[in-house]
Amino acid sequence: MIQDIYPHKLNNQYDLKAVPSPNSPVLVFDGPKVLADTNGWLRIPSAEEVGMDKEFVFLFRLDDTAYFLARSFKDEIPGYKFTDVRAIRDLEDAEKHHKFAVMTGKHLSDWYRDFTFCGRCGCRMNLSDKERAMVCPECGNTAYPRIMPAVIVGVINGESILITRYRKGYQHNALVAGFTEIGETLEETVAREVMEETGVRVKNIRYYKSQPWGMASDLLAGFFCEVDGSTEIHMDENELQYAEWVKREDVVPQPGRNSLTNEMMIAFKEGRKDLFCENSQIGDMRQCADVFYTTNKLKLFL
Repeated sequence: MIQDIYPHKLNNQYDLKAVPSPNSPVLVFDGPKVLADTNGWLRIPSAEEVGMDKEFVFLFRLDDTAYFLARSFKDEIPGYKFTDVRAIRDLEDAEKHHKFAVMTGKHLSDWYRDFTFCGRCGCRMNLSDKERAMVCPECGNTAYPRIMPAVIVGVINGESILITRYRKGYQHNALVAGFTEIGETLEETVAREVMEETGVRVKNIRYYKSQPWGMASDLLAGFFCEVDGSTEIHMDENELQYAEWVKREDVVPQPGRNSLTNEMMIAFKEGRKDLFCENSQIGDMRQCADVFYTTNKLKLFL
């Protein structure tokens, strides 16, 4: 997946004292696009190329390299052009850790943009001098980076899995997905989204793994579950253009191996045994803890 960048390491701890050097990489965003050179690789401009007189905000470190965001600057410079972040994600020749840096930077850039003004009193917000936060100088409102939880769901029916395609946007095969509502557990989100999009009831909901998805400010949680009762599909035509049970051997994955959705489809296609845990129930993962920890190296504190 996009965040699997070993041996490289992302350090997202905020550094109040960090300042860019002329060679520091700088991310410049204009809506869904980032300023980059994609001519056979992925290269982003340096602080010197952008201009050392610009307003920079520290983002994170990738290994020992500090990345910065250029705020209030949206101009193209020689050798670089604005490219959609989704196209950056799918670049075959770009190294994964560079693509992950762009996606993570997009998450933070959107947050800084959306919290320019205080949602409580409307005053212009300031950068905190203590932590990564935006602080209102009038009412004291403090805003932290926004992360939106969502689920990806592999619904299994024997040797078949429920494959969907969105009506708008991404046009490759996908799984049922949706955002968690207020007051709702992730497991409840799984059951609700599957019912809303396909009319299918599910049981034996099991956690698989998670993924940060900076393009949409999401934290995705992947689950597998099994159909409960009728397999008849009643597709929500406002959300989907396709929803069908697809045999294991007929599953066509997405291009690339960056997304949690694609990894889940491939895992089912390949018949991974760790996807199944007999007799597990909604909200009860204790019976699967050993399997999850061994397979995903994720400790569940149960």
